[in-house]
Amino acid sequence: MATIQIPDALLVKNYIAGDENALAVLIQRHQSKIYGFIYSKMADRDVADDIFQDTFIKVIKTLKSNSYNEEGKFLPWVMRISHNLIVDHYRKNKKMPMLRETEEFSIFSILTDSSLNAEGRIITDVIEKDLRKIIQELPNDQKEVLMMRIYQDYSFNEIAELTGVSINTALGRMRYAILNLRKVIEKNQIILTN
Repeated sequence: MATIQIPDALLVKNYIAGDENALAVLIQRHQSKIYGFIYSKMADRDVADDIFQDTFIKVIKTLKSNSYNEEGKFLPWVMRISHNLIVDHYRKNKKMPMLRETEEFSIFSILTDSSLNAEGRIITDVIEKDLRKIIQELPNDQKEVLMMRIYQDYSFNEIAELTGVSINTALGRMRYAILNLRKVIEKNQIILTN
């Protein structure tokens, strides 16, 4: 006799309503996939354990604060949280090289101000805003893959896994998204340079 599996959305609803066991079921159901994803990105098992734990701390806080937007996509949401925590970890622990000033070497010889001036920032902001408008015109499946790849830095393997399609489908959607963007840009004679 087959056992009926309670959908993630119902477990989330039950947890928010006070059923602590519902979260335990969700964690048990998805822990191998989430932990495997985290561990594949980290060189250190202890750090992977910490990020896994931090992921579910963030999940609990979000669910308890009633700010979870239920769209029936619990696992992709948790994977996105873990991905962001991994990125934060690498940003926070980025090692800066130590350079000492000598007669032959001055730190000022390699320091440059590569930040944009006010005009450059405004132009970049306008281009970014226009590009996001154009992206919104894409079909949803193409838009989703493009946003995950460009703005969230997911690999195509991760995109395929999170969207439930094959890697070839994810790659195809990205290709069509870029082709469609080019058509809109050429048709409207948009210049995306600053």
